[in-house]
Formats: sequence, structure tokens, C-alpha cells
Amino acid sequence: MPSRRPLVGGNWKMNTTRTEAEMLAKAVIEGLGKELPEACDICLFPPFPWLSAVTDRVGSASVAVGGQDVSDHPDGAFTGQTSAAMLLDAGCRMALVGHSERRHGLGESDLVLNDKLKQAISSGLEAMLCVGETLAEREAGQSEEVVAKQVKQGLSGVPATDLGQISIAYEPVWAIGTGRTAAAEDAQAMHCRIRADLENQYDAPSAKGVRIVYGGSVKPSNADAIFAQPDVDGGLIGGASLDAEGFIEIIRAAASMSAS
Repeated sequence: MPSRRPLVGGNWKMNTTRTEAEMLAKAVIEGLGKELPEACDICLFPPFPWLSAVTDRVGSASVAVGGQDVSDHPDGAFTGQTSAAMLLDAGCRMALVGHSERRHGLGESDLVLNDKLKQAISSGLEAMLCVGETLAEREAGQSEEVVAKQVKQGLSGVPATDLGQISIAYEPVWAIGTGRTAAAEDAQAMHCRIRADLENQYDAPSAKGVRIVYGGSVKPSNADAIFAQPDVDGGLIGGASLDAEGFIEIIRAAASMSAS
């Protein structure tokens, strides 16, 4: 992983009050100090109502703030949606696209997610495209086929020159919030397959440069083993990111891979 800078995202999902969000951001920043952000990119994904508050709390610290979703439209009569321009105006630098709780929970299609990703990157945001199979798909032996389709369609029409704004999060749906985690070797195998698919869709240098992070019940106790895999470039952390101390331990594990 030396050629790819690690990335760790903290997805707070629909948790925290405004005060709790500000306190959590403050605790993460103070706990990090000045050393870890030099070895690892970090992005916090708070609920939409707290974006500005968290951005203000982050201030000049080397920690980014991102949106948990982004609209596939630039503006207009789309009640309840948040555009890329709005995220940028709130101080965001990144947006999640296709998190399983939207892809599978809300039925967002690959076509819609492809439009969301294009809106994000064309507006100047970085995008983290989330992909992953359900338990039923895994048990049916369809994991690689499902993920390959999600990657291909999610990046459809995206030129190689835009890949610098894109990372991919492999998050097996059966491991999100369940306490179950893919074995480090299984995570590596899927990340390696994703990188091979990227090479087929683009070229070897482009595929080598894309960061692929793992999401699915990552915690301090298993972060070292997961991040030690050569094609795992960090993590998208859910529940464990709500505890500043534990989240910092996970960041420290990712940062140590950069130095190894």
C-alpha cells in the first residue's frame, strides 16, 4: 500500500445531537494531534443537519468533512435531497455514494448511483463509491459477480482522469452493524478482484492508484489485520467511529500501514 495514502472515514449515520456531533469532532481532532493526519487521510460523515457545525469545529485541522449522500441532480424541485453544491457550501470535501443502507435499504439503482457520483466529481467533491453483496448473494456464490457489476456500472462513463477524485469502499452488507467481519484474507481477495476489474475497465496504472477501503464492523481489535492486507487502503467505519478513542485507534492502525 505504500503508493496509496490510507483513507479512513467515520460514518456517523443517523446518530448524534448537534452538541454530541460537535463534541465527537472535537474529541477526534484533539486525540489525533498533529502526527496521524500526516500519514492518513481522515473524513467525518456526520448527519446532514450538523455538517456546518462539524465543519466549524474541525476548522483548520487536517480532517475532512463529507456528506452521507449526494443528489443526482444539481438543483431543482427535489424535496429532501442535498446537492453537491450545497455540500461544498457547507464545507464538505467528500460524499458517500451508494452506501448499502441506501443501495439496498432504499433501493437506489446503479444508474442513479452513477449519476450521483458524476454530480459529485463534476462539482469538485471527492466521492466514495460503496459496493458490496448481501448475505443471500454471498451464500449463492455471487459475491464477486455482484460487486464487479456495481463497480462497472457505478463508474460507467467516468474517465480515468477523474479517478483521482474517487475511492471505493467494499462493504459486505452482511457484515455492517452485525459484528460479523470478513476475514482479513477474504477482504483482501475481494479488494484484489475489484482492482483487477478496475484494470480491465481502465488500465493498470489507474487501477493501482485507486484507494479501496473496507467497511463492515471494523473495530480496534481487528483493524491491524485488515489494514495489513496489500489491497486494503483503509476503512469506512460505522459504529466504531462514534467512539473517539476507538476511532483514533483504527486511524492509527491505518496510518501505521503507510509507514510500513
